[in-house]
Amino acid sequence: MKKILFVNTCVREGSRTLRLARRLLASLGGEICEIRPDLCGLSPLCEGSLLRREELTASGDFSAPELEAARAFADADIIVIAAPYWDLSFPALLKIYLENVTVCGVTFRYGEDGVPKGLCRAEKLFYVTTSGGPIVRNMGFEYVDALAKGFYGIRETRFISAEGLDIWGADAEALLDGAARAAGL
Repeated sequence: MKKILFVNTCVREGSRTLRLARRLLASLGGEICEIRPDLCGLSPLCEGSLLRREELTASGDFSAPELEAARAFADADIIVIAAPYWDLSFPALLKIYLENVTVCGVTFRYGEDGVPKGLCRAEKLFYVTTSGGPIVRNMGFEYVDALAKGFYGIRETRFISAEGLDIWGADAEALLDGAARAAGL
C-alpha cells in the first residue's frame, strides 16, 4: 500500500483548499499520514536548532525526534501539500515545515560535485491551492517545485488550483468542481 504524506497548512475551518485536497486524497488510495505544521510543534530554525541539527547530521544520528518530520517526508511514496494562496505564495507554516524537512543526510545529500542529490522515495508531489482572486504568479509552488526537483529528487510535481473564488458573481462551488475535474478527480 502506498504511503501518502499529507501536509495540511489550511488553518481555516471549512478551507476550500482543504476540500480540494481531500478530493485528491480520496482519488489516490493508500495509507494517509496527515501532518499539521501548526499542531506538531515545529518552529523556525534558529542558531540553536541549526547547531543541534548539524551535530546530529555530523554524527550520523538521524533517529533524533527533531528529524522525525524529515524522515516521514523522505519515506513517503506520494506527497500532497495543501496550501492556500496567500500573498503570492503560501502560509508561513509551510516554510517552517520545509525548513525542518530539508535535512542533509535525510531528504538529500551533496554529491561529490557539490550538487544536491535527492534521497526522497516519493515519485510525485501534488501542490493544491485555492485563491479568492486570480493567481497571477505562484511563487509558493515555484519554490516547492524547485525544492522537490533540485533537492529531494522528486521528479514529478503537479499544481492543482481553483482560483477566482471570491470574485463578485463567481460560483465558488462550480469553480472548485471544475478544478477537480481538470485535475482528473
